[in-house]
Amino acid sequence: MINSNDRLKVIVISDGTGETASAITRAAMAQFPEKEIFFTRYKNIRSKEQIDAIFQEAAIQHDIVVYTIVSVELRAYIADISRKKHVRSVDLLGPILTSFSNFFESEPNYQPGLLHAVNDEYFKRVAAIEFTLNHDDGKNITSLEEADVVLVGISRTSKTPLSIYLSLEGIKVVNVPLVMGVPLPEKLFQIDQRKIFGLTIDPDTLFQIRKNRLSRLGLQKDEGEYADISKVSSEIEFANNIFSENKRWPVFNVTGKALEETAAEIIKLLTMRKVNRFKK
Repeated sequence: MINSNDRLKVIVISDGTGETASAITRAAMAQFPEKEIFFTRYKNIRSKEQIDAIFQEAAIQHDIVVYTIVSVELRAYIADISRKKHVRSVDLLGPILTSFSNFFESEPNYQPGLLHAVNDEYFKRVAAIEFTLNHDDGKNITSLEEADVVLVGISRTSKTPLSIYLSLEGIKVVNVPLVMGVPLPEKLFQIDQRKIFGLTIDPDTLFQIRKNRLSRLGLQKDEGEYADISKVSSEIEFANNIFSENKRWPVFNVTGKALEETAAEIIKLLTMRKVNRFKK
């Protein structure tokens, strides 16, 4: 039977999510496998009044308080109230902030919640990359409306590499191939048309790209129409006709452009739209 001395209730106080304090405490408690630990977590703590309320409970229950607070004033307040109410407390962030400040000979930003913001951005990028890979080359069209951007173009117009590049910025991308004789999915015309971006390229450039690709694969030019100049020109004309019928689709010519250039243009347009929507 576990007695009261084998149980520990930890109150976590954080100006962010409290995940860091919880993780470090669990790591320490792993060295005491026969003990039990219980957490109560208080997130986004930014005022002395909040701290007062937390310590009223801690003093009654004789809990230990573990905190990650960047504010010098609030850290000092917690240390002071801990002494007055005889509550054990552990400052996990203050000592390392002081050490880093002394090393760099500069003050920290003292902005709460920065780590959580970074984590959110990281997980957003991961989700965007996974989504984009699962929707490459017209796959999983049924969830097209979840995309932030839909790229449409014929083969070898940089749809896939551009999709991956944009996903690294946290943008969910679907790319849909244009194939002569194959109708576009109806779903494409049912989503917000402002999400759709057309990609085109000059015929001579595309011909050379396809010819080089066949050469790398050890195939001859005449083994199909893939790198036939007349077929290439027909495909581009086919794509451009579709683009002209869908005026709301911005069209980018990728001829001689680095991925970064086209991506930057798309991101700029997305940003402008967000700003205009916010103004409204």
